Amino acid sequence: MNQSMINSAVTMGQIQHKLDTIGNNLANVNTTGYKRRDTTFSDLLVQHINNQIVHSHEVGRQTPNGIRVGSGAAVAQTAIRFEQGSIQTTGRPLDIALTEKGYFFELTPAEDGTRRFTRDGAFYLTPNPAAQGENLLVNQNGDYILSVDGNPISIPAGHEELNITEEGVIEVVFANGQRAVAGQIQLVQITKPQLLLSAGENTFVFPNLADLELNIDDVLNEAAGTQVFMQGALESSNVDMGREITEMMLAQRSYQFNAQAISITDQMMGLVNNIR
Repeated sequence: MNQSMINSAVTMGQIQHKLDTIGNNLANVNTTGYKRRDTTFSDLLVQHINNQIVHSHEVGRQTPNGIRVGSGAAVAQTAIRFEQGSIQTTGRPLDIALTEKGYFFELTPAEDGTRRFTRDGAFYLTPNPAAQGENLLVNQNGDYILSVDGNPISIPAGHEELNITEEGVIEVVFANGQRAVAGQIQLVQITKPQLLLSAGENTFVFPNLADLELNIDDVLNEAAGTQVFMQGALESSNVDMGREITEMMLAQRSYQFNAQAISITDQMMGLVNNIR
């Protein structure tokens, strides 16, 4: 009976991880470019207990002798799902959606030089501290958006109109009708998205590729110029609220089942202790 209580307690702790993941998905249902997570489970160690053989009962037996006792379930993986989210038209010039999955914007590297990627195309302009009369393209966290030359994209101030082509080329139009190309947005195609890790703030990074005996060329392609940019639109999160609510209800039922198993086991132990 102690084993059944341990099994249930262990499983309840792991189900809580699934509920936390579902809660995080639901909290980001309106986050631009957010990619949902799925939790999968696996069995823990299973013990085989042999019964005393009663030959008269073994005639015609097809299953192995004895019983198998599990140790509960554990979270096997929390995987990021990169399905394409729906495209929502906003009409805002600095909103950019990527119309195909597998493609990412690139942000300035982290302090340790790690390359960072995002699907969130809600961009803004901030003054360039190094050059008066210029603005830099940033995301909502203030991270610079890289151009194809690996530098932050600089856009002249005072323009009347800003256009972004399907290839990610940024063109500005001034009041006198003069046009100028401000730069081209860097685009990468991740060929092994299953390796990406969430770095917070809706960004992704790769783990240490050397530990996996991989090079950067093994996991992504430089895809600048691919016609996947849509100006005046944003990609919604790929969270299906109906699906998440259903998964949450199933997880809660499993949690309740294991809690009830502990309660019943406790009652059985009480009965045994009260036998005179």
